[in-house]
Amino acid sequence: MTENGLFVSSFLEVEKGWIDYNNHLNMGYYTVVFDRASDELWDWIGFGERYVAETNHTTFAAEFHVRYLREVKLGDRLYSRIRIIDHDEKRFHTFQELYHEDGWLSATGEGLTLHVDLGGPKVAPMPENIQSRIRAMAEANAKLPPPEGLGRSVGLRRKVASG
Repeated sequence: MTENGLFVSSFLEVEKGWIDYNNHLNMGYYTVVFDRASDELWDWIGFGERYVAETNHTTFAAEFHVRYLREVKLGDRLYSRIRIIDHDEKRFHTFQELYHEDGWLSATGEGLTLHVDLGGPKVAPMPENIQSRIRAMAEANAKLPPPEGLGRSVGLRRKVASG
């Protein structure tokens, strides 16, 4: 399903095994939620189990960066809005926003995904029908303002002493 050019996942519920000793969603499971939402987009684009079985090609995550903005707890229902930032014939750059069902933003995830020929394995061009879906989504997403946090790096911010 799409909303203003963004892909919107179904609701995903926080499971008991994902809760840590701080009584909130453990940091590693944010990636699980993002991945499950991505699987829905991949199916929509044309990837998925059937694609792998028929073509011996799949996608691999090359990089993924999570920003934790607000904690979620057991039983909370979340959904992801996903956009394609950039792409070429072998790769695509995505940005996800993870929302609580009440509408507030919990986390963001930014990733680089590779299309892979499992016979190598090696990075390989995507079929044109999939490239055209990715291209159309990227073009729609390019009309939106850039998401907050896009391209953000990790590091300590230090004030420069004036003097």
